[in-house]
Amino acid sequence: MSVLLLFAVAVAFVTAWIVLPPFHAVLIPLAVGAPEVSPLLCAAALMIALLGGLRARRDRTARRACAIALAAAAVAASPVARAPWVTRDFDRAMRDALGSESLDAPGLRSSPVSVRDVLLGMTFGSADRVQRGVRFASAGGVELTLNVYQPQGAGLHPVIVQIYGGAWQRGTPADYSRFAGHLASLGYVVFAIDYRHAPQWRWPAQMTDMRTALAWIRAHGASFGADVATVGLIGRSAGGHLALMAAYDAPPVLPARAVVSLYGPTDLEDGYRRPPRPDPFDIREIEEALLGGTPDRVAAAYREASPINHVSAASPPTLLIYGARDHIVHPRYGMKLHERLRQAGVRSVLLEIPWAEHAFDAVPNGPSAQMALYYIERFLARTMKS
Repeated sequence: MSVLLLFAVAVAFVTAWIVLPPFHAVLIPLAVGAPEVSPLLCAAALMIALLGGLRARRDRTARRACAIALAAAAVAASPVARAPWVTRDFDRAMRDALGSESLDAPGLRSSPVSVRDVLLGMTFGSADRVQRGVRFASAGGVELTLNVYQPQGAGLHPVIVQIYGGAWQRGTPADYSRFAGHLASLGYVVFAIDYRHAPQWRWPAQMTDMRTALAWIRAHGASFGADVATVGLIGRSAGGHLALMAAYDAPPVLPARAVVSLYGPTDLEDGYRRPPRPDPFDIREIEEALLGGTPDRVAAAYREASPINHVSAASPPTLLIYGARDHIVHPRYGMKLHERLRQAGVRSVLLEIPWAEHAFDAVPNGPSAQMALYYIERFLARTMKS
């Protein structure tokens, strides 16, 4: 096999995970990453195709490499090629829920997707001050801390509470620190909080820690320049679930103006009874570790731990972002919650990115992460600052 053909096969293999489902946990990074570096894969495939085409007349192997590379380039081009139609639909969803001016936000990201940012890297703002490891509680012998990202400027600023994901079993407040710093640069005080992990600590320990953290922010936030009367919550995956639970809590420890959930579970019983196919991380095992059993054994825990069961007319405006190809948290979670919120008269925006997998924003320069950031910035500006 020639070197050119070997490169063509390698690029095609990686590109294939833009459309193939990950049937094993080791394939998740490929399924997550391939769509997010698709412009780079497309450029590499076109280069191989060009080199193969120059040799095609006299080299059969080069012709094969050229054909494989062209097929890979077509697949790799699809996310960015589809982006204009996707953003058109997302713009409409934002305007329908939040009004015609919801996208008019000067000083924010100028476009949903930039190929330049994929290729050269996206520019993030940074916090003016960061305080790490601030202790807010000790629960069961576990020291719980938070990180605070503060913006420039005197006076009080709106609050964002950021909750990390990790199947309720792992993660730290330092996760997604660049994102927290960027929100701080937009004028928010960001508190990235901690919570106890399953399976050592089962539900409702995580919710107890959420309430404790929010009570601490209510009591101490002003010393960090935080306006604790203007609070939003944001989380990813398990953190998205906890953000929704805290936002819909009744009575709330700290009332929320807005909540953003990226690929967060909303109905844990449904997730257990209808896990994704394929299911590379064994969702049933993860939920049993959190809740202490199956839905048949601990039905009340599944009901209590599902945000969809806590929606009311008092729930805050909600932004839900999912990948249509998510094989860990199925996007139907978002649709079910979105419909429940709208039935209750709550402003809700559901954005489903067609090519994206779970944790798509782990690649911050990818088209999915760029798109999510564009709409998160505007959702928060509309709900928190207007």
